[in-house]
Amino acid sequence: MSGQAVRRKLQKKPESTTDKRKYEPHKLTASTHGQGELILREEPLLRIPTEVTTYSPGALLLSALAGLSPRQRESFYNLSYVNLPSDTLPGTEEYNDHLALAIFQTNAVATGDKVGLFPRMARINHGCSSAFNSIYTWRENEGVLVIHALKPIKMGEELLTTYLDTKRPRVERQQHLRQHYGFECQCAVCSLSDSASAESDKRLSKMAELYARFSTWQHGDLTGKEAIDIAREIWVTGEKEGYWSERGQLAADAALVAAAHSDKDAVRAWAELAKKWYTYEVGADSEQVRWIREVLANPIKHQMWGSREEEIVGSPGPELKL
Repeated sequence: MSGQAVRRKLQKKPESTTDKRKYEPHKLTASTHGQGELILREEPLLRIPTEVTTYSPGALLLSALAGLSPRQRESFYNLSYVNLPSDTLPGTEEYNDHLALAIFQTNAVATGDKVGLFPRMARINHGCSSAFNSIYTWRENEGVLVIHALKPIKMGEELLTTYLDTKRPRVERQQHLRQHYGFECQCAVCSLSDSASAESDKRLSKMAELYARFSTWQHGDLTGKEAIDIAREIWVTGEKEGYWSERGQLAADAALVAAAHSDKDAVRAWAELAKKWYTYEVGADSEQVRWIREVLANPIKHQMWGSREEEIVGSPGPELKL
């Protein structure tokens, strides 16, 4: 394609080979953090469009790096990386392009319609399912990434977040992490005995299947009550697994279903649960909590109110008020 620019996606994806410098997780421990407490607030070192039209995404990154201070560039090059092609010579322009791209793809995360790199956040290791204890969120309106404690964290306990949707069997999680990050996950969930891991895999696969079924409500394949029953089952299964992530969104989606079917009591009950868990996951000062407070104040103002046939869909129930 000589003489033509090519469209490339700047996202984490595997290359053909791994550089000798392997991805080496940095154990980052914490001071004591209560559930929902803010752990980190960080502006991006770099933020690049997901899709770029250029001869070399690496050259684009090098151009962006040139505008940073020496200390900022050092924080970039101190990050670990994988998938650096082995057929390029150090010191060459091609090598520098590939190196910048390898570091970026190994450490960057989605930030709206762009991909951002956050050196401090990038040093937090991965944990699967019940093992991770912190959640990161991009705030577009503030231009920052925030990390909150999903669970209470003790002094000296390692901070763990998740690099992927871990509602999948251990063998699939580990294959993805090897391919994209170059390490063998040894978190508490991946280190379970084979029998315990099999039970965990069943719960995680069940949650994924239930989420897929829950989503069919939007196409009219479920009644409101059926959708809410599935939401409860997702929650209960997640509690058995110790998977606490995404509860704010799940409760907010259940409130949406209730609003569509004009069940005001259910809207308030699910919205109250959403507020609680959004506060833990994304912060009391987040847009999600602000919006859910408005729903609580006046359920009929929900954008989905009355859009489906009227139905009593049901509240969370006492077993979900955790």
